[in-house]
Amino acid sequence: MKQSITLVVPCYNEEEVLPLFYKEYCSVAERLPDYIVEVLFVDDGSKDRTIEIVKKLAEKDKRVKYLSFSRNFGKEAAIYAGLQNADGDYTAIMDADLQDPPALLQEMLDAIVKEGYDSAATRRVTRKGEPPVRSFFARCFYRLMNKISTTEVMDGARDYRLMTRQFRDAILQMGEYNRFSKGIFGWVGFKTKWIEFENVERQAGETKWSFWKLLVYSIEGILGFSTVPLALVSVLGLLVCFAAFVFLAVILVKTLCFGDPVAGWPSTVCIILLLGGIQLFCMGILGMYLSKAYLETKKRPIYICGETNLSGKDEGYLPELQHTKMKKTIHACAESGEENETERD
Repeated sequence: MKQSITLVVPCYNEEEVLPLFYKEYCSVAERLPDYIVEVLFVDDGSKDRTIEIVKKLAEKDKRVKYLSFSRNFGKEAAIYAGLQNADGDYTAIMDADLQDPPALLQEMLDAIVKEGYDSAATRRVTRKGEPPVRSFFARCFYRLMNKISTTEVMDGARDYRLMTRQFRDAILQMGEYNRFSKGIFGWVGFKTKWIEFENVERQAGETKWSFWKLLVYSIEGILGFSTVPLALVSVLGLLVCFAAFVFLAVILVKTLCFGDPVAGWPSTVCIILLLGGIQLFCMGILGMYLSKAYLETKKRPIYICGETNLSGKDEGYLPELQHTKMKKTIHACAESGEENETERD
C-alpha cells in the first residue's frame, strides 16, 4: 500500500496565486508516483474568493481538502489546524505564494526516508528582493534569539518543512495558545536536515506580513522561548540602585567638603523622568509576560472551524483534539457517576 503525504497550505487572501500553486502541486504529485500526495488548504478567514477557488478545486480533485476558519485566527493557528487534521504518513507545511519551492519536496523526502531524519526543513541563504531594512532587523532578531534562548532558531528558516508522524505528534502536544512555530520546531528536538535555497519572490498577490506584524511576531518568539527579559529587569533595577547610591555619595562629599549647593530643578526633573521611564519599561516587560499567561489560562480554542470537506470533522465546533478531550472528560465523569450509584446500592 502506498504511503501518503499531506501538504498543509495556510491561506489568507490568496485568490491570485492559488491556480498557480495547484498547477505546481499537480506537477510535484506526478513526480512522486510511489506516494499519495494530498493537499489540505487551511483558509484563515480570507476576505476574497480564496475559499471559493479551493472548493472548486476540491470538486474536481478528490486529493484536495480544505478547512475554513470562522474568522481570521492567524497563520500560527492555520499551521496548527493543518497539522492537527493531516492524515498522511508524512506532513509538509508549505506557503501558497510559491516562495517555498515545491520542487524541493523530493529532496526533503529523501532526507527522511533514505537518510533517517525526522524532519527536513528549509532556510533561505539570501534575501534577494526583500527590503534592506527588513533583512537587517531579521538578522538581528535571529542573532538575539539564539543568544537569549536555549532553543535554536535557524537564521533564514522558513515554515516550509516535511516531517514524520512522530515529529508532527510532538508538535501537537504543545497546545499553547500563543504559538511561535519556528521555536516549537526547535524545542521538540529530533533529527532535522536543513536544506538551503535561494530566495524566491512571491508569484502573485501581495505579502500579508508588514514590518509591524513581523516585529510583533518576533516579540512573541522572544517571550515564548526566553525569560532573559525578566532577568534584564532585575539587573536594570540593581544598576539603577547602584547609580543612585553613587550619585548620593557624590552629593554628600561635595556638600561636606566644598559646601557646594545641590544642583537645581533641571537635574532633578531629568532624574525623575529617567527613573520613571525605566520603571515603565520594566513594568511593560512584566505586563507582556503576564498577558501571555492570562491568555493561556483562558483555555480558548486555537481556532474554530467554519466549514470543511474533511470526513468525520464537525463544523463550527472546537478543534478535534480539544473536542475529543471534552468527550473523554464527560465519559470519565459518567463512569464515575455510575460507580457512585453502584456503591450506594
